[in-house]
Amino acid sequence: MPPAPRAALALGTLFPSVCGAVVIGVMASLGLPTGSALADPSVLRTNVCAAVVYMVVSIPSACVLGLWWTTVPVGSDQLTRHAVLMRIPARLTSISATVWTVAAAVLVTVNGHRLWLATTLGVSTLLGATVTATLTYWWCTRILRPHVAPVLTRNPPLRRQRPSLRTRAVAAWVVGTGVPLLMLMFVAVSSLVVEYPGDRLAVVVLGLGGGAALSGLFVTIFTATTTADPIEEVRRGMSRIADGHYDVTVPVFDASELGLLQAGFNAMAEGLRERERLRDLFGRHVGRDVARLAEENQSPQLVGVNREVAVLFVDLVGSTRMALHMAPEELVAVLNSFFAVVVDVVERHSGWVNKFEGDAALAVFGAPQSIPDHAGSALAAARELSATMASADPRMAAGIGVSAGIAVAGNIGDPRRYEYTVVGDPVNEAARLSEYAKSHGGIAASGSTLQRAGSEEAARWRVVSSCILRGRDTTTDIAMPSA
Repeated sequence: MPPAPRAALALGTLFPSVCGAVVIGVMASLGLPTGSALADPSVLRTNVCAAVVYMVVSIPSACVLGLWWTTVPVGSDQLTRHAVLMRIPARLTSISATVWTVAAAVLVTVNGHRLWLATTLGVSTLLGATVTATLTYWWCTRILRPHVAPVLTRNPPLRRQRPSLRTRAVAAWVVGTGVPLLMLMFVAVSSLVVEYPGDRLAVVVLGLGGGAALSGLFVTIFTATTTADPIEEVRRGMSRIADGHYDVTVPVFDASELGLLQAGFNAMAEGLRERERLRDLFGRHVGRDVARLAEENQSPQLVGVNREVAVLFVDLVGSTRMALHMAPEELVAVLNSFFAVVVDVVERHSGWVNKFEGDAALAVFGAPQSIPDHAGSALAAARELSATMASADPRMAAGIGVSAGIAVAGNIGDPRRYEYTVVGDPVNEAARLSEYAKSHGGIAASGSTLQRAGSEEAARWRVVSSCILRGRDTTTDIAMPSA
């Protein structure tokens, strides 16, 4: 552990004890119900000497023990270092409580033949032990928070560890209210047993009452801050997630209920990040619209519906030859560049790339989401795609075919493995038009597509021929972009 937090721990352990000892000493000599015992110089001298000797012996011993308990042995593994770090507050608290408890025993022993003095000093010292031990624990947990948080964030607690929030609330009441009230009650009882002037009783009541008010305020503020900090961290994390930023992790401060809350939030955020990663991956595989449709339909059915769609089929020219003469890495690079252009252009025109088939791609306009002018969008995408590939890379020459009509769209396959796709005559016709286009200018559309397209886009095309395409029985009017 660096010197700075170690020094802060030492200060936080010694300062409450020193302050408590001074307060008890002043109160015992000026206000506590000790009767006339301390008025005897020999009694006062005996108690002062006993207190000084005890402090000279106990404080160095406590410091040595605390240093030993907070030091990680050289060569220890990470698990051991983490275990020592997590035990520091409890260890230092136990040292403080032990020192004060033994001090109470020493004072009671020294004043054994003066019963009321022994009782007064013993009770006040034990109550001081309760306060100083609690303050020591709180101080240690606060100082160690920056060092504990990375450990617990990487290795979050799996179950609640003590002290729980309920225990901390009780401890806060004890320190801020319980101990001062017990002292007041003790003073009240003492006034009935020993000689206790009224003015001295008033001073004690005012002093303890004022101390109770101040300690209650400070303890309440500290407890509220300690509880609110982790909740505020979680609230800020939730706000970032609500804004769509899933790469958020909140620090885990301790292993109480608050630590479990923070760890639970981190687990939730990790799950959301994984869900978004899978959603993104799913969308890349099947298309954003299909992915969104699958999310909305919690019980997908293997059924299809008739949809009015336009289909664009693009097939790379000479891919077989390229596969024979290119290195695998170079061929994959060319294909990736080719498909990147296809995806960019198709999506810009509200289309959806249904599938990649080796060196070809099938794009659909009008399914799964309807668009106002599906045929016109497909024709515009074909023109832009042809122009883009011609200027991008000579090796990306392709045949582009466009068709439109009624097709069956839906989930096709088996309940164990299916995909959303379109089947029908427009798909077959677009593939045959793509073959035709490879040797007739690179782009071809069916006359039926022009008939379904908006007038503005249709005006950019003209029918140039009519023929029976391979594998078909009827004549197809073939259109190409106007020069």
